[in-house]
Amino acid sequence: MSILSDLQTTLEPLGVPLETGIFSDNAPSEYIVLVPMSDLFELHADNTPEIDVQEVRISLYSKGNYTKAKNAIVRALIADEFTITARQYIGYETDTGYHHYNVDAAKFYELEE
Repeated sequence: MSILSDLQTTLEPLGVPLETGIFSDNAPSEYIVLVPMSDLFELHADNTPEIDVQEVRISLYSKGNYTKAKNAIVRALIADEFTITARQYIGYETDTGYHHYNVDAAKFYELEE
């Protein structure tokens, strides 16, 4: 189980081009980059982890109004039971002409035996 795979399944229906790590093609007017942030084992009383918590930063870049895409991302994450841990407008990048908005999402996976 992988949060990256699950996020691709969740976000692809939005129709916004999506890549992991860096956008390698010619950048369209709007696109998403997934950046893995952490893989954690939550502490348990017996020190044996039972769940794997994976977190990813979803970076939305848009040359226009980013609000519609941001709201669609948030709705899709909530519908597919991701935990949204942070949302933040990073700013307008004058050198590229993109608005940059981040949504951090986590998902909890039971460890496979």
